[in-house]
Amino acid sequence: MSLLLHFRKLPRELKLFIFASILIGLAFNIYDSTFNNFLNSKFSISGFQRSFLEVPREIPGFLVVFISALLWFLCSRRLAGLAMLFGAAGSWLAGYFSPTFGIMSIWIFTYSVGNHIWMPLSSAIGMELADKGHVGTRLGQLNSLRNFAAIIGSFVVFLGFKYLKFTFNITFTITAILLCLAAILFFRMEPKPRHKQGSFLVVHKEYNLYYFLSILFGSRKQIFITFAPWVLVTIFKQPTQTMATLLMVGGIIGIFFQPLLGKMIDTLGEKKVLEAESVALVFVCLAYGFARFILPEKTALIVTFVCFLVDQVLMSVNMARATYMNKIALSPEDVQPALTFSVTIDHVFSISIALVGGLIWNTFGYQYVFLIGVLIAVINFFAARRINIPEQHKPALAQITVRDISSSDS
Repeated sequence: MSLLLHFRKLPRELKLFIFASILIGLAFNIYDSTFNNFLNSKFSISGFQRSFLEVPREIPGFLVVFISALLWFLCSRRLAGLAMLFGAAGSWLAGYFSPTFGIMSIWIFTYSVGNHIWMPLSSAIGMELADKGHVGTRLGQLNSLRNFAAIIGSFVVFLGFKYLKFTFNITFTITAILLCLAAILFFRMEPKPRHKQGSFLVVHKEYNLYYFLSILFGSRKQIFITFAPWVLVTIFKQPTQTMATLLMVGGIIGIFFQPLLGKMIDTLGEKKVLEAESVALVFVCLAYGFARFILPEKTALIVTFVCFLVDQVLMSVNMARATYMNKIALSPEDVQPALTFSVTIDHVFSISIALVGGLIWNTFGYQYVFLIGVLIAVINFFAARRINIPEQHKPALAQITVRDISSSDS
């Protein structure tokens, strides 16, 4: 009851964003839970073909800064609504009009345009709606809600394919409907002042470290988005229900971890959080790549499951990069364009990683793809050590702890 009363007191814009975030979490997870099995079932593609598909899927990430620049007259919330419509169209068309691999790639591109426009906006709008000093906490709460929605989405896929005779067409249609509903909510939000024309194409040298951290995240993320599920589907022969279950379990973990991570960012600072992420990622990549070669088959599968889940959790640490950008911004107007530009530059490298990773997989074996992840994690550790937060934004652990205790007593 107290939670319901607290929700009612929230500002209207935050309520709309919360509902939109839940719908997006549902939609994206339903799509992600079925996408790899859809490819394997309908087209029976090889590892290299799977990696090549990352080109049309990731090119929108490279183009997102130019798309945002063309749509500069739309504020962040209207742009988010348009992104949802792109995603809905791409999802529905992929389900019903994919007679060939080539045509299907067009719909993947369309869906991906919406997905990548949304990526920087999820943090930008969330930070717009956060109280000063609690930006990380707010992003953690919002991500936790998306994880809760992801659990429901994975559960829907699990029940649907196991008991309700779901097809890929059905799941892609559900995704499209949910994204359309999210678009309606974004269009109902009060518009924020739009950015100046050309602001998305301005690059500030003061943000070079943030851009570099984003490149490293995009490269490491691509390894797991492309190859981690593909290892489970093709090497360990796991069905759709298993992938959905893993995403559901990851979502459950995220419900509790995301708010904790947000508070850690606000109290410990981005530097320590990103350093810890790098260390954890080294062990995850080594275990994911080599468990099958040094452990019995069943044990290796369990270890790989655990690594898959840990990486899902580590993906959340990207919010620390967003809050870091928010703290070093020369002007609040720089935040969304910088977040958007970071998506573009990290995709230049992530597309390359996908293609190179596919070649390495075919030539040497999948385990060597994850050695690249180890190298990226090591570089990320030393890059994170260079983070220097302006004095006025440095965390004050004692003050925040006292304030939190006082709030909980009230």
